[in-house]
Amino acid sequence: MKEGLTPKIVRREDYTPYPWQITDLRLRFEIDHRITTVTAEMDLAWLGDGEVGAIRLDGQCLELVGVELDGRPLRAGEYTVDADSLVIHEPARECSLRTQVRIRPQENTALEGLYASGEFLLTQCEAEGFRKITYFPDRPDVMTNYEVTLEADRDRYPVLLSNGNAVESGDSGDGRHWVRWCDPFRKPAYLFALVAGRLEHVEDRFTTRSGREVTLRIYVEPQNLDKCAYAMGALIRSMQWDEERFGLEYDLDIYNIVATDDFNMGAMENKSLNIFNSKYVLARPDTATDMDYQSIEGVIGHEYFHNWTGNRVTCRDWFQLTLKEGLTVFRDQEFTSDMQSRAVKRIQDVRDLRTRQFPEDAGPMSHPIRPDRYQEINNFYTMTVYQKGAAVIRMCHTLLGEEGFQKGMRLYFERHDGAAVTCDDFIAAMADANGVDLDRFGRWYSQSGTPEVRVRTEYRADEGRYIVELEQQTPPTHDQSEKQPLLIPFGIGLLTPEGAEIPLRLDGEEAAAGTSRLLVLDEREQRFEFVDVPCRPVPSLLRDFSAPVKLTYDYAPEDLEVLMRHDTDAFVRWEAAQLLAQRAIMNNRQAFREGREMQPDAGLERAFQALLSDRTTDPAQLAETMRLPGEDYLGDLMAEVDVDGLHAARNFTRTTLARSLENEFLRVYDLLDDGAAYNDSGASVARRSLKNVCLGYLADLPSGVERAQRQFRASDNMTDTVAALRALVHRKAPGHREALEQFEKRWASDPLVMDKWFVLQVTCPGADTVERVAELLDHPAFSLSNPNKVRSVVGAFAMLNPTGFHADSGAGYAQVADVVLQLDSRNPQVAARIASAFNGWKRYDESRRSLMRAQLERIRSASPLSADVGEIVGNALDDA
Repeated sequence: MKEGLTPKIVRREDYTPYPWQITDLRLRFEIDHRITTVTAEMDLAWLGDGEVGAIRLDGQCLELVGVELDGRPLRAGEYTVDADSLVIHEPARECSLRTQVRIRPQENTALEGLYASGEFLLTQCEAEGFRKITYFPDRPDVMTNYEVTLEADRDRYPVLLSNGNAVESGDSGDGRHWVRWCDPFRKPAYLFALVAGRLEHVEDRFTTRSGREVTLRIYVEPQNLDKCAYAMGALIRSMQWDEERFGLEYDLDIYNIVATDDFNMGAMENKSLNIFNSKYVLARPDTATDMDYQSIEGVIGHEYFHNWTGNRVTCRDWFQLTLKEGLTVFRDQEFTSDMQSRAVKRIQDVRDLRTRQFPEDAGPMSHPIRPDRYQEINNFYTMTVYQKGAAVIRMCHTLLGEEGFQKGMRLYFERHDGAAVTCDDFIAAMADANGVDLDRFGRWYSQSGTPEVRVRTEYRADEGRYIVELEQQTPPTHDQSEKQPLLIPFGIGLLTPEGAEIPLRLDGEEAAAGTSRLLVLDEREQRFEFVDVPCRPVPSLLRDFSAPVKLTYDYAPEDLEVLMRHDTDAFVRWEAAQLLAQRAIMNNRQAFREGREMQPDAGLERAFQALLSDRTTDPAQLAETMRLPGEDYLGDLMAEVDVDGLHAARNFTRTTLARSLENEFLRVYDLLDDGAAYNDSGASVARRSLKNVCLGYLADLPSGVERAQRQFRASDNMTDTVAALRALVHRKAPGHREALEQFEKRWASDPLVMDKWFVLQVTCPGADTVERVAELLDHPAFSLSNPNKVRSVVGAFAMLNPTGFHADSGAGYAQVADVVLQLDSRNPQVAARIASAFNGWKRYDESRRSLMRAQLERIRSASPLSADVGEIVGNALDDA
């Protein structure tokens, strides 16, 4: 953003339809990594009744070779071209436009449009990358039919892929060949895709419920062919699940996936040609962790599910992004829950939301899941749009039930298949299909911030009556000062002090209706009275995390122990353990600040002893429950983040638990470390999860260090290898440097495994990690041009290492700012994501605030500065 230039603000209220219909688009690519020539022919029809207006097409970084209208070359003055557009003056009401441009893929370091990844070429067009390929109205509500002809050197580019079906191919002479692709479904420009290169593929088949056979292919570079089996299995499971759960069938004869090491995001759902970051495709047990496998399954499913929720029905404009992303995240979460452990998946999603999205809701980039304005749309691919958007869809599902939600989905597709629509259209379909009023629920789409629900209770023993008062408040955010009450589904249960579930009957009801109820809070304050309550109960609140809210209730420690041991709701059990640990850490943080001796927490020790003795609960769920709250989450609970105090108190809590329960941790670890060969069954994944959580505690003790060293040497899988190496490196245990060297030597040629090696080191707690980050930035395996490498070194350091990034010298801030400035001219999208590490700068002590603000000012003063980084940094500073 050049100095003195006023940022362009795009507002939802200013939406107007594109005045031209584009009935067909024919594209021809003469492909070369240095210069690719793109010829576009489009048939247009004026949609208005009045005088025909000009044709305005978006275009950036294009060299215009020629323009023809209805077969006639246009002269200067008949069109206008500038850095952002091509305007055709005085066209006929129906006309045909032909343009020819040159683009330079090898020079495209922003990885948006057509660019090079190693030896092959590929595209990324969401959100506004198609304008870097040819002149076109690059907006999601302009949908047309695409015919694409790709021509290239056969030896260098033997594989030529695009959307739809390959209908013709042939030789062009001089060692060149061509392939023509036709997509039978109208689509917006952001779903266009092209891949050209020397790739190999694995292939499988899927037969749809109507009996059609679909060819499935995953294209990778030759050395990665043996890492595609799990991704292919995940794709087949996704297709089968979508038919069984949602009744949705794939609609083409071929489905292609291409994996690349150079990708700004996780993956892209282009119609029939999904392009993936290789980390979400490639896996073998010795190179990928159990969490990697889960991520691959989730992302494979997510992009496949977009075929209906995003492709067949797409967004009218980018303000409606959560229409496709929030809904599809909900679908991929449900898919993973059905494939694996629903309880564990729910806990992981809640932790992710509270750790990453809640701070976003309270920060300078706070926005509703359907924003009202933006400067750079790439900055709004956020946790709010995706994860909070999914939580809003989940609330809709909770309110309507599975049957009602599916009725709404069927009506949504009946009304809007093949169209570009809005979030309001989705809510209307849900409401109309079920005959309910969802107007107040719709406020979730327009209101930013995380609601807070305060709970007060009263037990009247003489009446057997238990009163629950709920009060909601959404704090003001930088973009909205006035907040309205939201419709909040609030799950609740009541337990006896011994842990038995109490049947629930609300005052006025004839009989109890189960032991878990859904209250609906849609006013600022509401009162609910339960009758026939035989004793003072322990309330089980916000069951299944029924709404994305912050809950305030003054639990007694003994009540939390009851919930943790006996509650039938997995989220509440996990939350009770988290609250016990949170209190212990926060109490010790206060003692640390006041110079008092930190103390072990007897209640927390009893609770963990009970967990370690539990033989009935899923080990993966026990593992999640025993993970202490992170320093980032704990910091978000404070008005001013105490970096050093939180770190000291959390370490003390972990170490005292390890010492007091050493024998129990050792018993469980040794029981689970049975020497069995690796397998990927759910039971084995769960056992490894609990085993490695125990190792994380034991690593503070000599017995744990010895086991970590042994596990590192003996491991036959990456899950155990990384867990052991993390234990050694993060405790700076004897032999950790040698272990790092051995790991590097073995995996130096595997980029994805080396990313893990980077992350392990840059997340090692302590101010001295800043120096290690500087060394890794010069490592031969690091490249500023590769987004995965930037995220693994700079992103992981800034986002996941509080004591390193927030070193009181300010060296961490300067280092990250240096990278943002270096990266901005190469890849503004990734630079903006890294710059967002500074968003919470106001919530730290005065010294750190001053140091962070200085780096933000330094970044903002750079010229030129991209709109991506300019918006992030400008909002952070202007929010002061």
